[in-house]
Amino acid sequence: MYILTSTVHEIVNAIEKLDIQKNETVFIMLAEQELPDIAYLISELNKRKIHFIGAIFPGLIYGPKKCNKGAIIFTLPAMQKPILIQDISNSPHELEKMIQPFRSIKKKSSTAFIIVDSQSSNISSFLSSFFNLFADSIEYIGCGAGFLDVSSRKCIFTPDGFFQDAAIISFVDMECKLGVHHGWKKAIGPIVVTESDGIIIKELNWRNAFEVYREIVESDFGKKFTGNDFYETSRHYPFGIYTENHEDLVREVIIASNEGYLICGGDVPENAVLNILKSDKASQISSAEKILKDCFSEKDLHVKYCLVLDCIGRTIYHPKDFEEELVAISNGLKARNVETIPEGVLSRGEIASMGEDMIEFLNKTIVVGIFHE
Repeated sequence: MYILTSTVHEIVNAIEKLDIQKNETVFIMLAEQELPDIAYLISELNKRKIHFIGAIFPGLIYGPKKCNKGAIIFTLPAMQKPILIQDISNSPHELEKMIQPFRSIKKKSSTAFIIVDSQSSNISSFLSSFFNLFADSIEYIGCGAGFLDVSSRKCIFTPDGFFQDAAIISFVDMECKLGVHHGWKKAIGPIVVTESDGIIIKELNWRNAFEVYREIVESDFGKKFTGNDFYETSRHYPFGIYTENHEDLVREVIIASNEGYLICGGDVPENAVLNILKSDKASQISSAEKILKDCFSEKDLHVKYCLVLDCIGRTIYHPKDFEEELVAISNGLKARNVETIPEGVLSRGEIASMGEDMIEFLNKTIVVGIFHE
């Protein structure tokens, strides 16, 4: 359900009109423009004993349209109360200890829906620790919450309050077919990360990271880094981390620091092999079409819900034509006689299972989850 105006009154009224079952959790996705009073919203939902989780995003998706304000509200059956983990910027060792209690959760055909504060450190370590508990016995889907200006602010809320540097996990009692594509292709590489720290690349090929990146972009692509608008050029040339048997894992290059370090949209490990990627409008739209082929590789799915997590970086890359990829997803569902309207968010990073051996935090990628019975 999409609500155009996200006042507390509108959201609470809309939720009360839903036929919420005892085992269902309400998911509330808010666009950052015209936000309601979150503390008041939490209080009103708690008064009504509604089980919910929520987060703030740069924008929303409803059918073939992107929405800059309002709320997306939907319900899914949950195996148990959603789990809040605070301070995920802790060291990997501390994260391991936080996640250990999850071992008692019964494994079954289910899906872990994960929302993280996109500005937190150690997101990849958190996801790896979580994956180690269940491996490929369940599916994983999720996204990064936060604001367009990448400021560090509270962006995740639950019945327990309003949080930053946190993650929320809901075990959905349904299977989910995933589609994950991005449409970016190798242009230049390989390049080796010889020094990094989380999301910060300090050295490439044993040299200052920005110097190497600038030389390649300016000489091979003829693009100049001018003035202070580094991202105006870098958004066209993300890094791809080589991943065997999969598309490269995209890492958006967001900022160049005064030291010449490159700050990316996700962790980049030392010794990783990188490519510089390029794309175009046709490839971006084609990636959306490929996703549905993956989602419907099995026929006769009884579709309950279609969740679309589309990176905000894609809207910035091709702003005039971005909605064409949303149209491709909507049309693809109609062509398969699926009446469910795709809904979702413009995310600050996407989370998805990537085969049998990993779960990843992605950039500039589309993730579609088909929840089915």
